[in-house]
Order: sequence, then structure tokens, then C-alpha cells
Amino acid sequence: MSRFWVDRVTALQPYVPGEQPQFPSLVKLNTNEHALPPPDSVMQAIAAIGADQLRRYPDPAATTLCAAIAHAEGLNPDQVFVGNGSDEVLAHLWLAFLAGRAVQTLDTTYGFYPVWATLYGSDLHEVPVNPDFSVDLNALKASVLPVVLANPNAPTGLAISREEVESLVKDNRDRLVVIDEAYFGFGAESVVPLVHDYDNLLVTRSLSKSHALAGMRVGYALAHPELIEGLRRVKESFNSYPLDCIAQVAATAAIEDQEWFREASGRVVANRQAMISALSALGFEVLPSAANFIFVKHSHLQGEQIFAALRAADILVRRWDKPRIGDWLRISVGDEAQTERLLNVTEEIVSRSSANR
Repeated sequence: MSRFWVDRVTALQPYVPGEQPQFPSLVKLNTNEHALPPPDSVMQAIAAIGADQLRRYPDPAATTLCAAIAHAEGLNPDQVFVGNGSDEVLAHLWLAFLAGRAVQTLDTTYGFYPVWATLYGSDLHEVPVNPDFSVDLNALKASVLPVVLANPNAPTGLAISREEVESLVKDNRDRLVVIDEAYFGFGAESVVPLVHDYDNLLVTRSLSKSHALAGMRVGYALAHPELIEGLRRVKESFNSYPLDCIAQVAATAAIEDQEWFREASGRVVANRQAMISALSALGFEVLPSAANFIFVKHSHLQGEQIFAALRAADILVRRWDKPRIGDWLRISVGDEAQTERLLNVTEEIVSRSSANR
């Protein structure tokens, strides 16, 4: 700690991202990257970038990318905001709309929300999820405080319907509702169509999971133009050029390649179902997931024990040492070969444990 730190920095407990080890034999299923590589159209778009594009500053408004997103979602470009990953978009919206104010979120959800609350001086009210990890909508409606809600939620993978979100949004039109759709595209019902009717709804998304661009860092928000203008004001007061020319070109190609998106999402969903079926047969409780990961707990093996055994076999998953979820593991959906290896090793772990009981 430096004597030059301001009090707010001293109080921060930064978000801890998933481990990113780099060695060839690792089956990496801990950070929810897409199981497949991005489409050829993206790689071709990147390859076509000229030296002059690198010499000049990128388009600060990401005009082409915003237009592509708007077209794909049936919105106008003034309803779209892009940033350097959805984390930056969420940080900007926190500063624009939530800083210094009390905010509601869930007690079991994305771990970055408490960090932003501390950074921007928000009093964070963590509403308990139900015993089955589902969202207690009535508890959220009981307060006038703005809501930040991941849908599907992380780390559970559980999703609520568009109808349920709309009931929250229209319950109090003076309550801002932020829906974090980082895991859209794998089965959850998007609430983006509601943006047309509600000026108190803001939806954030990431291309890291849905479009296999985690290494590119592109996220966006969809909302009423007045909310988008608030985000732009913050962005222009922070960094005029958050997306480089490569990211803009790659993201535009990814958004436009709807055929790849549908086919790749379908493969992830199929592999997810294979994981759910096999792990359930091995004695795991598996929550119904609408994301590219699953949340599991074994009937008699501790989560820490399984995590360590998988790690010893070069399979990395995610675990949190927290009282409510300490025995649960979040496992990203891999490709077919990774899925087969995970299931084979997990079966060995369970069999060894049963033999020793």
C-alpha cells in the first residue's frame, strides 16, 4: 500500500478473473470462452486490414459496428453503444447511472458488481436468491432501487424469461433495470425487443462468449437513445478510442455472420446437454443452464476434492471458496474432444471415490 493511495483505492477488493495458464495439454474449462474458434469471415476481415488503418486513429464512434449491431437487433444506431468488452460498458453505465446511489443485485452473481459498487461509491444491496438459486423477482420489485441482473446468471447458468424481466421493468418505470446478457445465444430469451417500449431498460452484451472473441474485447449496450447518450458522455470523458480498428473490423464481421452464430451456438448447446446427461448419471446435481457453462455439485464428493482431481489431470474448471457455493463447480462447455475428456476423467474420479468408500 502506498501512502499516495486515495481512500477509495485502499478500500477496493479487485475482481479476480479466472486463471489463464498456457500449456498445450490443458483442457481449459474455467473462463467460459467459446468452445470453437471464430468464423473464417472474421479471420479474413482481420487479414484484410491495411497499414494505413493501423497508422490512423480508429473511428471513435465505431459507426460501422454500431450499424451492424443495430441491424442485427432491429434497432437504430443511436440505441447502440460499444466498448472495450462488456466489463467496460458496465463500468461506464455504473458511473453514468449508479454512482453514489444504492443498487440492487443478487447475492450469488457476477463478482465484478461489488467491485464497481465500491469503486463508484454505491451502496450495494445483495438480494438473496431462492434456495434453488432462482431469482426472487418479488424481492427485487419490493424496492425502488435500480437493479443489475445477469441473465443468464453467473455462475449458476439459470435464466429468467422475457416476460419476467418485463414484469420487473414495467413494475416501476422510474427504476432503472440493467440486464447483463453476457451469455446470450445459448438458450436464454433475450430482452432486447423490450428496448423499443421501455426507457428504463438497458441491456449489455459481450462478444467474448457468443462470438468466440474473448481475446478481442468487444462489448455493447442496447437502450433508449437518452441512456446511450449518457454512456457516450462517460466514454468521451474517459477514452475517445476504446475499440481499435482491428476489433471494430473483426466484431463487425462476427455480427454479420449469422450462419456461423447459429451453427456454433447449436454445437455448444449439444455439448452442454451431453455434459448434463453424463454428469447427472455420475451422481451430480446439475442446474438447468441457458449459458455456455454448467453449475454442478456431486452427491457425496466435495467440490474442492473434485476441482483438485481434475486439475491434477490437466482439466481446469472454476470454483469459489464461499459458504453457499463452495461445493459447486462451474464448468465451461468445451468442444467435443474436451467434453469427452472431461467426462472420462470425472467418471474415473467418481469410480475411485466409490471404491474407497
